[in-house]
Amino acid sequence: MKLKIGKKDVLFLIPVIIFLSLWEIAGNLAHTPLFPPLSRVLAEMFRLLENGILLKSLEASLLRVLAGYILGSLFGLFIGILMGISRIAEYALRPLISMLFPIPILGWLPLLMLWIGINEALPITLIFICTFFPVAYNTFTGIREVKAEYIKAARTLGASDWFIFWHVIFPLALPNIFTGLRLEAGMAWRSVIAAEMFAIPVGIGALLMNGENLIRVDIIMTCLIVLSIMSVFFEYIFIWLEKKTTGAWR
Repeated sequence: MKLKIGKKDVLFLIPVIIFLSLWEIAGNLAHTPLFPPLSRVLAEMFRLLENGILLKSLEASLLRVLAGYILGSLFGLFIGILMGISRIAEYALRPLISMLFPIPILGWLPLLMLWIGINEALPITLIFICTFFPVAYNTFTGIREVKAEYIKAARTLGASDWFIFWHVIFPLALPNIFTGLRLEAGMAWRSVIAAEMFAIPVGIGALLMNGENLIRVDIIMTCLIVLSIMSVFFEYIFIWLEKKTTGAWR
């Protein structure tokens, strides 16, 4: 089987290769532990993998992200759909969501530390909040942007309200819904890192803070690389799901 490399692959790889090469060259020229070359960072990454520290930290962060993200997404979908199909729910909930949505996620951290305490519920709740508002808003927006003529056409053909929602409204709202899910997949990792840096002893964020305390920039950069990889991985999962779900008719 021949490996085919297209123009898009080349355009993607060239900037990455240039960036990594410049990083290695600049790190070797700097001769300072505060800016290690890529090779030293990768060596430290493999050392942390071998002794199990990196995998243990990643596992802890991943479980928190999955718990908070799944709960926040499900609740956001429910509230977004409710607001989209009910004017009463929209009038009751939209002002509240509009007021709370712009609050930065780190703004919730001091309050949650006082309310919940420093435990496993803290990062999960933070990720829940981070995920809920964008998913709810994008779901509501997607439903309300469905053209009225599509709904009228289905109703003219005798379709029930339930059928219209599941076969007309919801499929047409999926692109907006996936946009919210995809964007917050990356934000969930940033949120868990923030919580772990301040309050949790185990996780990628905690490992990052240990690197700062030890003045080990190679450990800090290792954590940032892992964070970047996981954020991109989660985002591409939803890009793939969106193509599989909506690619045939979009």
